[in-house]
Amino acid sequence: MALDVRDKVFLGGAALLAFGVVAGGYLLGDGLKRAKAADRSVTVRGLAEKDVTADLATWSISYSATGFDLPTVRGEIDANTKELQAYFKSLGFRPEELKPVGAGVNQWLNNGVNTITITQRMLLRTTDIARAQRAVAQQFDLVRRGVTLQEGSGMRYSFTRLNDVKPQMVAAATKDARAAAEQFAKDSGAGVGGIKSATQGYFSIDARDGEGGGDGGSDTPYKKVRVVTTVDFYLK
Repeated sequence: MALDVRDKVFLGGAALLAFGVVAGGYLLGDGLKRAKAADRSVTVRGLAEKDVTADLATWSISYSATGFDLPTVRGEIDANTKELQAYFKSLGFRPEELKPVGAGVNQWLNNGVNTITITQRMLLRTTDIARAQRAVAQQFDLVRRGVTLQEGSGMRYSFTRLNDVKPQMVAAATKDARAAAEQFAKDSGAGVGGIKSATQGYFSIDARDGEGGGDGGSDTPYKKVRVVTTVDFYLK
């Protein structure tokens, strides 16, 4: 049976529609497949550490004198202060590196006798780390001079140039993270692409392992700077 023109047009349109549905479905499926592949990623952490030497030393020094009348106690404190200044001068410190930062007077009755204690606080602040270490090592000289340091008096060492090492450490941590991602990708038969997202952790500055604690005279000028970054890499 012969088809008229209208039937031919209808069949042609139906064929084109069917082809369009098939092609659209293929393209949609391929697009979803590619989108899913593009979304594949791995999250890893990278570590960077750097040994540094402190560039600032601060020594909070507290000492006191006790007696029964204010002029006598004050005279003892003044004498201790002069001995302290002489001690640091003998080590080569400049006068402005040692400054008074506070004082306190406490009075109470001890068996009916008025008792007075004066506490003086001095602060040594210097960038000469080697000289500061010598001052701590020889601090028993202060005892021989009659100055008895109170508990809590100790040298602290600080590293203040963190911003100078941050860029290279972040780069090193990111490189370490990529190495971990590449190992993961190798084990899973994939490749590593660009960075999807990254988060920089906090920088920490601590004493190097086995080189002292973080308080009092046990502090050390030898520090370790540490940062951990979290990086999300695309897989391909």
